[in-house]
Amino acid sequence: MVGEQRQATMADVAREAGVSVSTVSRALRGVATVTPETRSRVERAARELSFALSRSASSLVTGKTRRIAVLMPGLPRAPWFLGTALTGIAGVLSEAELDLLVYVVTNKSERAAFFDRLPARRNADALMVVSFILTREERERLDELGVPVVFVSQHAPGRASVYIDDAEAARKGMQHLLNLGHRRIAHIQSAVVETFTWSAHDRLAGYRQALEEAGLPYDDALVVRAEYSREGLREGIGSLLSLPHMPTAVFVETDEMAFEVLSILRSCGIDVPGRMSVLGFDDHSLAEALDLSTIAQSAGDTGRIAAELVSSILADPGSDPTRHVVLPTHLIPRGSTGPPPRDRQGEAGVVGQQGTPSEVPAGDS
Repeated sequence: MVGEQRQATMADVAREAGVSVSTVSRALRGVATVTPETRSRVERAARELSFALSRSASSLVTGKTRRIAVLMPGLPRAPWFLGTALTGIAGVLSEAELDLLVYVVTNKSERAAFFDRLPARRNADALMVVSFILTREERERLDELGVPVVFVSQHAPGRASVYIDDAEAARKGMQHLLNLGHRRIAHIQSAVVETFTWSAHDRLAGYRQALEEAGLPYDDALVVRAEYSREGLREGIGSLLSLPHMPTAVFVETDEMAFEVLSILRSCGIDVPGRMSVLGFDDHSLAEALDLSTIAQSAGDTGRIAAELVSSILADPGSDPTRHVVLPTHLIPRGSTGPPPRDRQGEAGVVGQQGTPSEVPAGDS
């Protein structure tokens, strides 16, 4: 037996179990050629000696690290979605006895360094790319990794992806506002920098599609690209409130931004939804408490299903490495959306600069 002051080795386990060191290695790694009786004897000896096969030692034999790398933007960009998705990923990988290695890219120089060095090449068996758009050159660089790559929360043609149909979800959300009678609907989206995105482009496309289907013109003045901060959103709301005719509803790219929009509007004396409706996107954990109407997606399911896809690809290398999983979305109407203000004749009006209903120009009703 091994003294308390010395850590047990594989040779100690082999001696205790009466087998060779290579048999110990195969038994503890689950290799099928080891008989059940021998495996049981080795595992019993390992338990008695408090021995565990190190991940690094196992990788030397198998060529596998049992680690999955995740590449993602910094959490301040979308803390709820990214944090919830990462929690879902971690839970599945833990159950599969896979370690999680996270690379957080927060600026242009870190991004360039990652794609120059490709640290995941030696450190992981697969890579998950979460919530930002890659350039063509960066995609080609990842193809050189030699490990499976799964894209999370975005559609990557020809590559494994788990995502929602952002354009269709946004179109359905807009249809909710249109059905309530709104005709001047603004859209607030984040000012995307360095190509980071969580589907901003597709949500704008869905907004435009809904307007087109309703026979309404696209007005660039109603699309506000705001910095992801209270100051940036206050400036964006200010631009909408200073228009000759205010919108009667606003579709906001994310719930986190919509929470700030609700607060800013109410601080300006704009009744929600009496004078302006607000629709978010995500179904953040606080959306119900703040009575925010929203387009719901499950960030946790996105992470979990992406991790399950990675695990299945690793378990069956012959499987299709370009599988796509499209997750559902649905509208959750709450108290932040309602019919638009109505003019004296009872028709849906366009809110003027000071928030009072004004006459609807011909063709806008």
